[in-house]
This record gives sequence, C-alpha cells and structure tokens, in this order.
Amino acid sequence: MNILIINWQDIKNRFAGGAEVHLFEIFKRISQKGHKITLLCSKSPELISNEIVDGINVIRIGNRAMFNWIVPYYYLRYLKKEDYDVVIDDINKIPFFTPLYVKKPILCISHHFFGKTIFKQVNPILGAYVYFSEKLMDCFYKKQKFAVVSESTLQEFIDRGYNKDNFTVIYNALDDSKFPFKVLQKNTRPTITYFGRLKKYKSIEHLLYAFPKVKAKIPNAQIFIIGRGDYETKLKSISEKLGIAKDVVFWGFVDEQKKIELLAQSHCVVNTSIKEGWGITNVESNACGTLVISANVPGLRDSVKEGVSGLLYEYGNIEELANKIVKVLTDETLFQQLSSGSIQWAKNFSWDISAEKMLDLIYSLANNSQL
Repeated sequence: MNILIINWQDIKNRFAGGAEVHLFEIFKRISQKGHKITLLCSKSPELISNEIVDGINVIRIGNRAMFNWIVPYYYLRYLKKEDYDVVIDDINKIPFFTPLYVKKPILCISHHFFGKTIFKQVNPILGAYVYFSEKLMDCFYKKQKFAVVSESTLQEFIDRGYNKDNFTVIYNALDDSKFPFKVLQKNTRPTITYFGRLKKYKSIEHLLYAFPKVKAKIPNAQIFIIGRGDYETKLKSISEKLGIAKDVVFWGFVDEQKKIELLAQSHCVVNTSIKEGWGITNVESNACGTLVISANVPGLRDSVKEGVSGLLYEYGNIEELANKIVKVLTDETLFQQLSSGSIQWAKNFSWDISAEKMLDLIYSLANNSQL
C-alpha cells in the first residue's frame, strides 16, 4: 500500500501532542509491515524539510499558521501524480477539506471537535476561525469514511447528522513494551500529578485551586506538573498567589523513561481538561500502576473506567475534585483497589491492535474504491 497522510505537524515538532503520538504509533507499525507511508505536514524552523522518521517519509512545507492554505496547491502541484492507494486527512482543529480536490480514496481521522471550547484557549478571532471551519466540515465530509478515537467522538459526529456506518472506533493505546504494568514504590510524600501539555483549555488551575483543600487534610501532599506549554507562566503565578508554590514542582518536558518513573511514583494523576478526544495520558498513568481522577467530560470518560482505573468528577467542581483526591489518598483499601484495577484496564489497549484495525480499514477502503 502507498499511503499519504496530511496532518498539521509531525512527532518531532515542538507543538506535537496526542494526535501526533496516535499517528506515529499506528503508522510506524504499518510502515514496518512493508507499506509506504508519506506524511505532509507544516515546517518549523528547527526541522529540515524532508526526513525519514520511524520509517515514515516526512515532508514539511510552509509554516504552522498557513499550512492548511498551502496543502491544496502542494498536493495538486506535486503529489497528485503519485500513485497513492489512500489519502488520510488527519483532522485536528482546522480540516484540510480534501474531498474538494483529492480524487483518491480518503480516510479521515478525527480525535474530537473543539466546538465552543476553542474560545477558552485562543482569542475570539482565531477561535471563530476554528469554530466555523469545523462547522464547514458538515458540508463536505458527511460521505467520507472516518476513524475516531472514542465513542464520545463518534457520538459528536452522529449528533451533527453523520452516518454511523461510516465510522470505525480505533482507540489510542500503549506501547506495552515501555510500561511496567505493576504498582511500584510511591513517593514518601503523597504526590498528585498532572501530565500533559500546559494549555489553557486543559484547566490545570482547577487542580491548583483544589490543592489547599487537600493540604488542609494531608499537610505533606505535593503536586507534580509534567509537560510544557504556553500556560506554564500563568500556572506558576496562580501557585504563588495561592501560597502553594513550594509544594508544586514543574518538571517541564521529560523523556519517556523519566515520565514513566514520575508517573509510577505518583499516588494519583489528575486530568482536569474541559474536553479531549480520548485521554491517552490517563491510560499511560494506569500502565504505571497509578490511578486517575478525571473530569467527567467527552473523551476522558472513555479512558477512565469508573471505580476500576480511577474516579470521575464534575468538570469545574473544585470541592468534588479535592474530596476525591483526599479520599484516594486516605482510604488505603480504595487506593489499593484502584491502583491494581488501573493495570488491568491499561492492558486492554495496544498500539499493535490499533495499527491492525487501521490497516484493515485502509485495505477495505482501497478495495471498495476499485469495485
């Protein structure tokens, strides 16, 4: 198979997130089976224009701000003549509207719609740009085949009038060779961890606001914040204003080994985001033997098995979040139950299985187009 993928960025881009992890974990496995994979993505100053990454031929063009406008021209000028079996439109915020100019079979990948939540992250002008671009999808994508990462995302499409028969759920997953899948020694201090990009819509400040209530009952508790992003300065300022800065450790970017070490040492991981496609960080935490307390929102509720791998709380309810953190840190029976259950839950998710499902879907799409 000869496959072209169009995505905003590649895994080496400093803005890479869960969508890029999903893309590379799945398609590097498909590449290893002998299939030819090309990724067209935006260029950033620190990266070269063309290189092979994990067996994927990465072509970087334009820049992040204008990439979606350049894609149609570049495709028609340079890639249309290539003998691709399938073109994959990996939709993240701004769609590429490939049905308008790509005549090959198209498979779309979607993690979730941002909808009105985009206004929590960006200024009104950029927010409106993303919001109405997503609205325009409904005009051009309803006949396309989709791979989505959760039942919550599937329901979003159904609610917008899409045909359920055009959708396949292929979960985010784990490289099970990297994770311990057992409960390891925890920190001597009760440790509550946030792990992920530091973005405004992730609502990480909710954890900081809950922490004084936790600390009132567990004085030696601490917070680890793992990740980087443009909201870091604001979070540090909030920590200072709340008088908890000495108990909040900002780790910044860490490599895979350090990430797993920190997650395994944590007593619980908290995910405060207003919305996600799925919540890969939840399951990675579980694979390190660490329970998760997560906002009960689309995507995240799919990646947490309530009462087994962790607990859910009402998004934005600081009191409930604080109470559930205190509960798992003080109830030894519940803590052990959720810590053990998190491992069993994480074992359900494998990138090898997700890659096989994706390849089967691509084969089906390519073969049907030849009939």
